Amino acid sequence: MFTGIVTDIGTIRSAEQRGDLRLIIGCHFDMVTVAIGASIACSGVCLTVVDKGPDWFAVDLSAETVSRTAQGAWGEGRALNLERALKIGDELGGHIVTGHVDGIGEVAAIAIEGDSHRVTIRVPADLAPYIAPKGSITIDGVSLTVNTVTDGPGGTTFGLNIIPHTWSVTTFGALTVGQPVNLEIDVLARYLHRMREHATAQ
Repeated sequence: MFTGIVTDIGTIRSAEQRGDLRLIIGCHFDMVTVAIGASIACSGVCLTVVDKGPDWFAVDLSAETVSRTAQGAWGEGRALNLERALKIGDELGGHIVTGHVDGIGEVAAIAIEGDSHRVTIRVPADLAPYIAPKGSITIDGVSLTVNTVTDGPGGTTFGLNIIPHTWSVTTFGALTVGQPVNLEIDVLARYLHRMREHATAQ
């Protein structure tokens, strides 16, 4: 379980296909306090630490994980938003995040608004019902508040306001139009949708 508050930006030092994809990720965490088997969210994907060193950890990604996450996200040299798992008693500064990607969005537009950036994301049709203004969403592991939602002939987009702090301490500073991003919808929205679906089927 995570909060969507990024605490480090890691870098993929190596990516080796061994059946599964083994990544070595450089980081600034105190690795003495990270156990083998611990969970770390890597750009919104909950992954298990299988090996570690003084300033790196290793994870294995199955073909299923690679196929369901943003294309190109796991290449050597790629920067990743990192968050260690939530501990009992930690401050819940974002929202409840599971680290399970629900779909892939696409950056449709980026514009400067004051000191912040307005980012528009195009969302897959199956996720559109779960996204609402002032609701929570996770983009590449970052907890954000949806500002606007627009439904149109070309599909659904939603707008986000990224403040300077978030822009500078996450990978968002390198976002480009057309870039795919990992999306995780609010877990509450997921359950509410399922409850409504089940009630309608009765």
